[in-house]
Amino acid sequence: MKADAEMMEQLYKAKKPQEIADIYSQWAKTYDEDLNEDSDYVAPQWCLKLLEKYVPSKDVRLLDAGSGTGLFGQLLHQRGYRNVVGIDVSEGMLEEARKKNVYAEVHQKILGEPLGFLNDSFDAAISVGVFSPGQGPSSAFDELIRITKLGGYIMFTLRSSFYDDNKFGFKPKQLELEAAEKWTLEEKTAKFQGLPKGEPDLFYNVWVYKVC
Repeated sequence: MKADAEMMEQLYKAKKPQEIADIYSQWAKTYDEDLNEDSDYVAPQWCLKLLEKYVPSKDVRLLDAGSGTGLFGQLLHQRGYRNVVGIDVSEGMLEEARKKNVYAEVHQKILGEPLGFLNDSFDAAISVGVFSPGQGPSSAFDELIRITKLGGYIMFTLRSSFYDDNKFGFKPKQLELEAAEKWTLEEKTAKFQGLPKGEPDLFYNVWVYKVC
């Protein structure tokens, strides 16, 4: 089993934020190499394409929710998005992200808990490869909605199996927020392999919501 697949399996089983932070901190030094070279990590490109579709202006403030080592932040910077805030549960990952100099600021934060930003702080919040029962619970959506401006966008990847199985809480929560007119679904991509080489049997979708 490849190193990245082993780490992913540990993360899927992790339950507590500190446990998740520790796993990511152990992985931080080789994370970029593992995902880019070994697994052909394509999820960031999917999210970048959708961001440019819905938020084409570069004069915006973005939240990279679960920034990790800054892989997605690098793509954003290359495409002209320069006012990006990165948050992550792991200080080890944030250390690597800082080295890339692509974020206006970075903060250690836990999705599912209060993030400490003012209401309407961001034009869009994007989360790549983060939402899962342990490290990115569905309860985090409320806080992302609070800190995203009216008419702004929330985009995230989610394993198709996590959405389809109600025990994980994603489908009920997403539909609940739609029914409450907190957000509206703008787009859901077809299923794709987020890690084609590392985890070819796992499929993901990208969800795009507009804050009401």
